[in-house]
Amino acid sequence: MKRIIIACAGLVLAMAAPVARAQVFGQFTSAQPIALDSRLGGGYLSFSKSESELLGHLRLSFHPGVDFGFQGGASRVSVSNVNRTSIQLGGDVKVLVARVSPTFPLDLSIGGAIGVSSADDFTVLSVGPTLVMSRPVALAGNSHLSPFAGAALLFSRSDLAAGNKTDVSLPVRFGVEYAPGPDVRVVAALQVGVSDEIRDDLKFTLGANFPF
Repeated sequence: MKRIIIACAGLVLAMAAPVARAQVFGQFTSAQPIALDSRLGGGYLSFSKSESELLGHLRLSFHPGVDFGFQGGASRVSVSNVNRTSIQLGGDVKVLVARVSPTFPLDLSIGGAIGVSSADDFTVLSVGPTLVMSRPVALAGNSHLSPFAGAALLFSRSDLAAGNKTDVSLPVRFGVEYAPGPDVRVVAALQVGVSDEIRDDLKFTLGANFPF
């Protein structure tokens, strides 16, 4: 299992070079929820074949082992040679169901997410359950690294000028969160769209999280 985790982390870093795609749905963090009564802010740039977006993220926790977040921002979408500015809004909840222990190698969380992208003659609404797993790796000093992987079963409906479409997809996300200190965490994430007829197959996100 340790070899698999190390291999996945190396794959994430190797795949981070090309332009690709990640999602507005769900969190850009590890499976471990934030601490009770704490907050986490974040900002991200995402790129794909037909979309570039700027997102903000806020996470809160009012119960041990549970947190929830809100995402919002804007993107530039190019569909059928028509360019539009889209508004992105999303939210999710995450519940920790397993922790790293001598008998279990990962942190594991389940939850759900909803998100909408809206522009003139262009609206995509998606909702579905999510799963995230990760494992923290201590580095020198106070720094640490958290490779993570997640998946969502998204039920989506798109309303376009050319017509409507309903789709079920399974986006799979790989990422790594690096914390050089207690005040900032750098994030890189890659999403691969499985059976997705609405979104691009690949999307890359680069950003940072800020506990406060």
